[in-house]
Amino acid sequence: MDKVAVSAAEAVADVLDGASLAVGGFGLCGIPGILIQALYDTGVTGLDVVSNNCGAGESGLAVLLAAGRISRVTGSYIGGNKEFARQYLGGEIELELIPQGTLAERLRAGGCGIPAFYTPAGVGTQVADGGLPWRYDGRGGIAVASPAKEVRAFDDVEHVLEHGITTDFALVRAAKGDRHGNLVFNKSARNFNPLAAMAGRITIAEVEELVEPSAIDPEQVHLPGIFVQRVVALSAEQAADKKIENLTVTPREVRV
Repeated sequence: MDKVAVSAAEAVADVLDGASLAVGGFGLCGIPGILIQALYDTGVTGLDVVSNNCGAGESGLAVLLAAGRISRVTGSYIGGNKEFARQYLGGEIELELIPQGTLAERLRAGGCGIPAFYTPAGVGTQVADGGLPWRYDGRGGIAVASPAKEVRAFDDVEHVLEHGITTDFALVRAAKGDRHGNLVFNKSARNFNPLAAMAGRITIAEVEELVEPSAIDPEQVHLPGIFVQRVVALSAEQAADKKIENLTVTPREVRV
């Protein structure tokens, strides 16, 4: 039951080329940055990533993206990441762009063993009708386009069929975790982290504070340890190193 790994490097050592990854976080909030860096250090490439976005600046998944280690992304937001946009429009990377709520539910469904579900999100658009550019050919044309999806009416309202997502691995970050893998997330870091963790066949969690079993009130557990296979305890310095995606400050008042 003790799921604590010796190091982040040990925890990701069996992630091989071409593996699929569900990665938690939203922008730079709640990203498993230490695990991502450890994965980068292995030299693994050809990764199929499922995440809301693909990092920002030089942080998060942007580390792997800039190195050309990611071959495909399933996500809902690429705005603000110029390198992601460049690779996508240049035909260097494949992107399945889907509505954010649908992405969240596809991850949750995969983790719960639900193969597919119907949702009204995307009906009447290319999400349902097909034709979204998944990969460009580098010359302005479309090399791979999304297929049409099944549409069915329930109570006279059309819904599109979406499939649950499961991945080989999942990387997540939690504020607190115990040796059994039970996790607690801090505020908005409780975004895609629990859902990504559920979808991974092998889920690796980096935790800012490692505690002993029973130290977390069962009522306060956000994600049960059944979904987590490995836990990496961060140092105080690593836990405190949290990037700000867009820093804005209010000028101090000038007092006369």
